[in-house]
Amino acid sequence: MAVSAAKTTEELDTASQNEQQETGRDSSSVLKSGEFGSNSQTQRENLRAWSHTADSANPRLYRAKVKQVELILFTTQLSVMLDSGVVLSDALDAIAEQAENGKFKMVIEDVAETVKGGENFSKALAGYPRIFNSMFISMVKASEASGRMADMLDVLSGYLSFESETRKQIKGALTYPFIMALMAVAATGTLMFFVLPRFMKIYEAKGAALPKITQVLVAFSGMLANFKIMTVVVTTLILASTGLYYWAGTLTGRRVIDFIKIRTPVLGAMFTDMVVTRSMRIMATMLNTGVKLLEAIEVIQGSCENYYFQQLWAGTDEKICDGYQLTESILLSPGSDLIAPGIIQMLRAGEKSGKLGEVCDKISAFYEKKLESSIKNVMALIEPLMITILGSIIGTIAIALLLPVFRISSVIAH
Repeated sequence: MAVSAAKTTEELDTASQNEQQETGRDSSSVLKSGEFGSNSQTQRENLRAWSHTADSANPRLYRAKVKQVELILFTTQLSVMLDSGVVLSDALDAIAEQAENGKFKMVIEDVAETVKGGENFSKALAGYPRIFNSMFISMVKASEASGRMADMLDVLSGYLSFESETRKQIKGALTYPFIMALMAVAATGTLMFFVLPRFMKIYEAKGAALPKITQVLVAFSGMLANFKIMTVVVTTLILASTGLYYWAGTLTGRRVIDFIKIRTPVLGAMFTDMVVTRSMRIMATMLNTGVKLLEAIEVIQGSCENYYFQQLWAGTDEKICDGYQLTESILLSPGSDLIAPGIIQMLRAGEKSGKLGEVCDKISAFYEKKLESSIKNVMALIEPLMITILGSIIGTIAIALLLPVFRISSVIAH
C-alpha cells in the first residue's frame, strides 16, 4: 500500500512538472514580442502572472478554442451586464448558463469561480490563452486599473467584430480563385491520366512520334504515376515544409517573412493598413477610457504580429520613457517610415490640443475605410492573376493534347 501510494505521488509530481513546462512554453508564445522588448517591466510582470494563472487553470480546458462569433457574443453580453450594474461574478454566471458550447461554458464557469476566489478578471482569463489572446487580456487589465471595464469591453467587442468582418471579406474574395484552382487541377488530371494515354497507344501502334510538347507532358505524367519518384518528391516537400515552419518561428525567419509582408507591392499596403488600423483603434480605446499612454503602447506592441511594427512601438516606448513626446518618439524609432506623415501630423495636433484619444479614433475610422479599399485592390489583383496562371497551365496542356489530335488522321493513314 505504501509503495503504491508513493508511486502514485511520484506520477502526479511528474505530470505536474510536464504540465508546468508545457505551460511555460505556451505562455512564452503568448508574448512573442518579448524577443525585442525584454526590457519592459510590465511585460515581464504580465508573463509571470499569466504563467502562474495558467498553472492553476483547468488542464482539460487550457488548450480549448472557441469561434470568434462566440467570443464576440461573450464580450458584448458582459459589457452590457456590467454597464447595467450587474456584479462581474454574477454576470459571468448568467452568461455561462446561456452558453451553448460545452467547452466555452466550462471555461466561463472556471473564470467565474476564479473571480469569486478573489483573483483579478484579467488573470483568470490568462489561464486560457487560446481563447483570450494577449491583447484581450491586456485591455481588460488596463480597464481594471481605470475602473471602466464596461466601456473597454464594449469597444473591444466592436474591434473584434471588425476583425471578424475583415477576415470574412478576405476569405470570401479568395473563394473564387480557390474553386478555379480546384477545377483546373481536376481538368488537368482528367486530360493527363485518361485522354493522353489513349493517344499514346495509337501513336505507338503506328510507330509515329508524338509532338515535342506532348512528349514533355507524357514524361511529366509518367513521373506522377511513378511511385518511387512521387515518394521522394512528397517526402522532400514534407521535410521542406517542416523546415520552413520551424524557420519561420525563428527571429531571422520572422524578420524575412514580415519584411516581405509589408514591402510587397499592393499586398504590403493591405498589411500595413491592417496593423495601423488595429494600433490606432487600441490607442483610441485605451486613452479614452483613462489608460496611460505607456500602457496603451505596450498593449499595441503585443497586438502587432509584425516584427517591424513591434520594433517601432518598442522604440517609441523607450523614447517616451526618456522624456520625448509621442510623435517625436515615433520619428526617432526604427521603422518610423511605416507610419504615414499625415498620421504623425494628426497625432501631433492631438497632443497639443489634449485630444489624442479622439484624434486616434478618427485616424482608425479613416484607416478602416482605407483597409477595405486595400483589400478590394488585392482581390482585384488576385483574380486576374489566378486566371492568367491557370489559363496558361490549362492552355499549354490543351495544346499538348490537341496537336496529336490534329495529326491523328495522318498517323492512322500511314
